[in-house]
Amino acid sequence: MPHYQPSQGSERYWDIPEFGAFDVVVLGGGPAGIAAATTAAEAGHTTLLIERLGFCGGAAVSGMSGTICGLYMTVADPFVAQPQQIIFGFAERFRAALDAEGGLTAPQIYGKTWVTTHDCAKYKKVSTDLLRGAGVQLLYHTEMVDVVTEDDALTGLVLHTRSGFTRVAAKRVIDASGDGDAVFRMGLGTTKGNNGVIQNPSMMFKIGNVDRERYLGYWGENTISPPKVVEKLERRDELLRKKVWLFPTVNPGEILVNGTKITGFDGRDLDVTDPVDHSEAEQFSIYQARAFFDFLKEEIPGCEDAYFIDYAQEVGVRQTRSIEGVKRLMNDDVVNTRKATDSIAKSSWPIELHYGAKPKTEWLVDDYYDVPFATLVPKEGRNVIVAGRCLSAEHEALASCRVTAQCFEYGRAAALAANMSIREGMAFQAIDGVEISNLMKAAE
Repeated sequence: MPHYQPSQGSERYWDIPEFGAFDVVVLGGGPAGIAAATTAAEAGHTTLLIERLGFCGGAAVSGMSGTICGLYMTVADPFVAQPQQIIFGFAERFRAALDAEGGLTAPQIYGKTWVTTHDCAKYKKVSTDLLRGAGVQLLYHTEMVDVVTEDDALTGLVLHTRSGFTRVAAKRVIDASGDGDAVFRMGLGTTKGNNGVIQNPSMMFKIGNVDRERYLGYWGENTISPPKVVEKLERRDELLRKKVWLFPTVNPGEILVNGTKITGFDGRDLDVTDPVDHSEAEQFSIYQARAFFDFLKEEIPGCEDAYFIDYAQEVGVRQTRSIEGVKRLMNDDVVNTRKATDSIAKSSWPIELHYGAKPKTEWLVDDYYDVPFATLVPKEGRNVIVAGRCLSAEHEALASCRVTAQCFEYGRAAALAANMSIREGMAFQAIDGVEISNLMKAAE
């Protein structure tokens, strides 16, 4: 696909009707966008959240990723240790609200750490409660198609709705698209993975009528496939993924399945920022999910009488663009569990790299690293900041820092920075990240 050319100036959009002017506009309603919009509105700012789907939750719901990852410390032996939560803030607020709705399991062992599995319907409800309670203006079924700029400032967004084009004006924009869409359309610097090679997407799905007692008796308490299951998978040429994860949900007899690797029909790696590749991923995923379901029924005790509930609404995307930020989270920062004075989130989540012939997992045992605030701040563009997986990070570092619990905190940090930027009239690049870090800690 041809490289996108950013628009020059704002005069070309003067004849498009304006929907409104807002203090803060948040692009994208995933975990980072939910946290950012709620926090900004609760700070007293008129806030608009733009979401291309008809609900919030991002890949956690539309991609049915289904778990809150990154809440807990990684340990040597989770069968002996107890879960130690290391992320609080908005992540804990959302976790507690989901739990109160009956939409969250107890912590489940995942390798050397824990995850909690959520119900997607309850996730939508909790998101709606938080956003409406804070007074956020929501525009669903709305796509951002271009940016309105003046010099190096992002002053508005051009949107497409079912009623045609409109535009919104913004004092500050939080790009929580996951893809750095606003930053990219401004023509600011972005990178993609390892020299353009990004992680494979996956297709999540759910099955029902599983005899959970027999299933757990065979599979075990670790949600990652045991060696005996890996051996069976390695004998199935039609299945591309040889190490898989299955999560019992809050619903009786229901299992959430993360067992696919999505490539092109010709075996090539896909770039889901390319609409041709993205469309092929959605098609290929249907066949991979069905093939893995057949494997479960044939090979896994307790799944013989299971039925297929549904695919995720879309493939789960792990990685696209990363911004060129004031700071960059480096692979070495993660591996060596480096701490930062301007930390906005701790992470003990492993480097979980899904690309190539054999996925890579590197555990960070009994320690964590810090994600610096300035990884959210583009080098240029004085009134735009990002939140979510499009932060500035090296390829393998992103494979660790992109998960849900941390994304909630990136959104909260971006909103606190937007509040400071508006009230003190400063560019995001001028903000002292230590101040944001202290504000986050003070609120926990």
